[in-house]
Amino acid sequence: MDRNPEIAHRITIGSITTNYHDQGRGFPVMLLHGSGAGVTAWANWRGAIPELATKHRVIAPDLVGFGYTEAPADIEFRLMDTWVEQIIGLLDALDIEKTDLIGNSFGGTLSLALAIRHPQRFRRIVLMGSGGQPFEFTPELDALWGYTPSLDNMKRILDIMAFDRSIVTDELAEMRYRATARPGVQERFEKVFPAPRQRWVDAQVMSDEDLAALPHEILVIHGRDDRVVPLDVSLRLAAKIDRAQLHVFGRCGHWTQIEHGARFLQLVKNFLDEAE
Repeated sequence: MDRNPEIAHRITIGSITTNYHDQGRGFPVMLLHGSGAGVTAWANWRGAIPELATKHRVIAPDLVGFGYTEAPADIEFRLMDTWVEQIIGLLDALDIEKTDLIGNSFGGTLSLALAIRHPQRFRRIVLMGSGGQPFEFTPELDALWGYTPSLDNMKRILDIMAFDRSIVTDELAEMRYRATARPGVQERFEKVFPAPRQRWVDAQVMSDEDLAALPHEILVIHGRDDRVVPLDVSLRLAAKIDRAQLHVFGRCGHWTQIEHGARFLQLVKNFLDEAE
């Protein structure tokens, strides 16, 4: 039987057993995935991990509530505390004092929360289609968070993510669907962002004071045609973060790292290399 590439290393900290990828050598970079149904670190970052691992130690965990990370059935998800505690605990367990961060969507919002609460633990930060500013909850995001398992539903929500629908392959849809059909996964997923869902977008908003105080160099990336998180969110983040750069990809939805993979990686590698 072929090994599932989505499952890598496992480490238990408190009540959470985190599934995480750990590849390469060099200054660490941590990759944080988004919050879509069936998401895993590997599904989000499989194109980026090998490339970044040529110069960096790449750590890519499944956030609790998603993927193959395990937690008690009665876990309470507290925005953003649950995930901040998971990531800081993982860094401590791996003896990583400082790392770069790359966060996709909800992972971008989590990156901001981490940087605000533990600024000394992070060097450079890349935000990609991130939240962190107020916006009206979109029907597309409601479809992602309100997903119920079926292959057709998975294809429907993956279509939302990409500008060019041709990249939404049957293989990708099948992999993501299978991940949601495992016993207990849907019940756990429904506990993360239960309806009414506007409150979860609002709970992810970072204050102007906190954003202005960030000491880090931060690269803000967004797809112009993103239907999940509006481009305006990144425009406002870039305006409020002192050491921010902004890059907008045209003909690009919510999947910058997949839709413009080579360009995305070159941009990120250049940005991280500046710190060396």
